[in-house]
Amino acid sequence: MSAVEQLPTVSWSEEKVPGTGGSVARLVLSNPARRNALTLSMYDQLHQACEEIDAAPHLRVTVLRGAGGEAFAAGTDIGEFRDFTGADGVDYERRVGRAVERLAALRMPVIAAVEGPAVGGGLALAASCDIVVCTPGAVFGAPIARTLGNCLAPAVVARLYACLGRARTLRALLTAELIGAQEAYEAGFVGQVASQADDGTGGLDDHVARLTARIAACAPLTLAALKEADRRVLAGSVPGPADDLYELCYGSRDFREGVSSFLGKRAPEWQGR
Repeated sequence: MSAVEQLPTVSWSEEKVPGTGGSVARLVLSNPARRNALTLSMYDQLHQACEEIDAAPHLRVTVLRGAGGEAFAAGTDIGEFRDFTGADGVDYERRVGRAVERLAALRMPVIAAVEGPAVGGGLALAASCDIVVCTPGAVFGAPIARTLGNCLAPAVVARLYACLGRARTLRALLTAELIGAQEAYEAGFVGQVASQADDGTGGLDDHVARLTARIAACAPLTLAALKEADRRVLAGSVPGPADDLYELCYGSRDFREGVSSFLGKRAPEWQGR
């Protein structure tokens, strides 16, 4: 089956980590024809995969990455937004939020292995992981103010403030700019930029393997407690519902124009209504 014919999926597999008595969950976002952009079904599959991973007793760490080696996740598949209404936008954001929060709630540490773009929904997923490792060519952002005219969940904005800082987050969102790997590292969002040496060592896979081995050898209950402590600290900055913002953007003429122009490969004409 060719990449174009492959159905968008989220899948995971268990792999033993030598010398630890534990295993790693390899969680993969796969939509090769769309640079791993997520469909609504993929968000649901991600939620289900996290349920299964949490229930597997020998898993000590999860690694999340995009299939194909060229992209982590290039947002949400824009084809999902055809004929959207404001109410559809509210339902969509709740559905995405359910998957993102379930990923963040995994009992074990989660490593995001990022190659290429982690934008829009992909950025939200990366920000919900505990450690982000990326290649030098990785980029992060949510350029929705330039492309679609929708909005970002306040809970995601709060997490980005914690990971990237308010100044960088607002600059990136309000200018629709992408943040490169080195800047993301300097800001503290990325834990390691994995540059490959001339002999082929030191690349992303090597860095992820080392992190996985170290984490899998640690005390599982301590790791779970540390993650819960982190959640409790972040919970103080989590805002309330934002259905009014979703209705405003997803129900607008500008959003319909954004979707139409994106699919038609032309520049949008914003009207502010």
